[in-house]
Amino acid sequence: MTTRARQFLMLAGLFGALGVALGAFGAHALAGVFSAEPARQATYETAVLYHLVHAAALAGAAFAVEAAPNRWTRSSGVLLALGIVLFSGSLYLLSVFGLRLMGAVAPLGGAALIAGWGALMVGAWRGNR
Repeated sequence: MTTRARQFLMLAGLFGALGVALGAFGAHALAGVFSAEPARQATYETAVLYHLVHAAALAGAAFAVEAAPNRWTRSSGVLLALGIVLFSGSLYLLSVFGLRLMGAVAPLGGAALIAGWGALMVGAWRGNR
């Protein structure tokens, strides 16, 4: 297994574990915070959903790097990881601390996630070229 694929798998494991922990934290420890503002809880749940889905996608990117090693598949994992941090991270901060500025960061993370999926698609199409 290549170093890049191993790195993506390790990040996927880290992001997956962190996503589960943050989901549990939000459901239990933050219940009081969210009881006053249910919209903040919905934002937090969106962050957890995208976090976990893209942690699994990052694991898929690791296998794509092995199956079709090219700059596109390598870029896909980087973009997916960046997207998780920016998109879910900004939504966590927005929902827990009410930092409205983070609402402007979320679209950047969303763009990185979309670009990650696009890079994965192009990388698979190009194959080992």
